[in-house]
Amino acid sequence: MKRLWVTGYRSYELSIFSDKDPKLAVIKYALNNYFKRLLEEGKIDWVISGANLGIEQWALETAVQLQDEYDIHTALMTPYLEFSKRWNENNQTKYQNLLEQVDFTASTSNYPYMSPSQLKNYQNFMLGHTDRAVLIYDPEHPGKPKYDYDVIEKYQEQHDYPVDIIDFYDLQEAAEEYEENHRQENDFY
Repeated sequence: MKRLWVTGYRSYELSIFSDKDPKLAVIKYALNNYFKRLLEEGKIDWVISGANLGIEQWALETAVQLQDEYDIHTALMTPYLEFSKRWNENNQTKYQNLLEQVDFTASTSNYPYMSPSQLKNYQNFMLGHTDRAVLIYDPEHPGKPKYDYDVIEKYQEQHDYPVDIIDFYDLQEAAEEYEENHRQENDFY
């Protein structure tokens, strides 16, 4: 089993507040290409992510769409029960839809939020139950992903644990490629 942990920025950190935002199309395009490359190289068969609004949910949505084409499984993990309890109705609905699409879901704690130790336990669980990670993260622009980035770097000191970073330069390249591909498609029609 080859399991990939995907994490990164929250949607608000990227100023993405709509499913129609062009930045979201580029991010999903970059994730799709990344997943396909790893799948074709035989390096992953599970995409495991959290439930945070942003990269984590978008990664699972992207992986679910690849299931028609590839033998890929998906898992959504949360650090505690009732993870989405304080979200607005729209975000809770999107979360519930995603829960119905993934192959596996669980929480690393049997309790609602009680302390930051649940978040640390979640990180340790993800490191112990995955074989590599990818972060949509730019160290020059730290945000919430910095916590995962730091714990992964520390883990790498004693474990063989590959990590890939898709930074803002990579996303800019993906945006240009995405634009070029869509321009060619439009020219075709």
